[in-house]
Amino acid sequence: MPLLVQAFRSLGLPGSVRQHIEIKQRQRGLDEAGYVESFVIMNAAGGECLDDFQRLREDGGLTQLIGHEMPSPEAARKFLYEFHDESTISEAQQQLQLGQVSYIPQEGKHLRGLAEVNQDLVREMGKRCVDQKIATIDLDSTVIESWKKQAQPTYQGGKGYQPMLAVWAEMNLIVADEFRDGNVPAQQAPLPAAQRAFQALPETVIEHYFRGDSACYEKQLIRWLRDENRETGPKGKIGFAISVRMNPKLKEKILRLNDSLWKPYSDSEDGTAIKECTDLNNYWPDANEIHEGDPLRFVAIRIRPRQEELFGDGSAVKHFVVVTNVWECPAKKLLEWHREKAGSIEAIHDVLKNDLGAGVMPCGRFGANAAWLRLAVITHNVLTALKRLALPAEMLPARPKRMRFLIFHTPARIIHHARQIVCRLVTTMENLRIWSEALTLIPLPG
Repeated sequence: MPLLVQAFRSLGLPGSVRQHIEIKQRQRGLDEAGYVESFVIMNAAGGECLDDFQRLREDGGLTQLIGHEMPSPEAARKFLYEFHDESTISEAQQQLQLGQVSYIPQEGKHLRGLAEVNQDLVREMGKRCVDQKIATIDLDSTVIESWKKQAQPTYQGGKGYQPMLAVWAEMNLIVADEFRDGNVPAQQAPLPAAQRAFQALPETVIEHYFRGDSACYEKQLIRWLRDENRETGPKGKIGFAISVRMNPKLKEKILRLNDSLWKPYSDSEDGTAIKECTDLNNYWPDANEIHEGDPLRFVAIRIRPRQEELFGDGSAVKHFVVVTNVWECPAKKLLEWHREKAGSIEAIHDVLKNDLGAGVMPCGRFGANAAWLRLAVITHNVLTALKRLALPAEMLPARPKRMRFLIFHTPARIIHHARQIVCRLVTTMENLRIWSEALTLIPLPG
């Protein structure tokens, strides 16, 4: 764990927390930076609930190595509660239009401060990885099941929450997150999250791209992506590829295409279906969709079973469409690039929910749950920074549970000798060399 803590401190996060978050009124106990650091440790160690802080408090060696005690479960709970702002929820409810039931509250001061901490982390990584000039933002929502009384119904049939995340794909960093109730559809107001994602990118990035599923096929978002003089975000072109929600006019256009226009795209993963693609020339969406300015490129996908069979839904053929402003790329290559988001944003959803404790919300307070998720996001980014800056290249794809098995859960004993604290590790000399070198690669701020 000291290796993780050094990465946290090397990135300047304690100073960032003190700058952006001011909660405590008394000087006793941990300050705000100590609490955030403790949540990062708990998440990385495999904790899933506030009670798991008690397990970490039992490890006296950990306390000596990191320089402070871990908070009690009750103290950690009270810290989370400070991120809940009931006034923002009341304000959002009062602004609901007739017949509307879902809303997205504005974030309170402390929650916005925690977002600033994550943005500082992302920008610091940009300074240390200056050769990374390209940023592809993948935007997607995920359902977190919850049976708490305050949780709302989701489209999957249960109850829970449906936060939206934005990932810098090339760096595997989460650059923005927006906590939402379960009844907020993914296609509701994706633009603010996308804007925050691009605003969080470091100035070293000079090429910008965006990928999204059909929830991102939304007029305001696409208008903003197409505007090269946008006020909130980077100037210049943002190349994008977004799945299109099918409609009768679009389906009719696809069905009229000549068979000779379809070109092989790929086989399905199990080899039972054939995938083909083609450009839809001269297709203009309706005005209530995204029809503005110059024409966009629509690429159609056709999936057919190899045998004369039907899909599970009774259809003989399935059709999908991707819209883009990238014209120079062949259709096959464009679709392959668009599909890569499944290996970035969807993989990170899985990591957050199954490896970093974000799969179970700690309470019924909306703001506290939003902070719980954001602390898991910061943990993921600190782990990514540790791997990218200090560990061997083969560790880069390692999930948190892999890092626990190989590094964090190494048995050790703390020994006091000659007025020094010695950590005696049970591991190989090669591991000691790697970890010792890692500590030099992530130096503490001067």
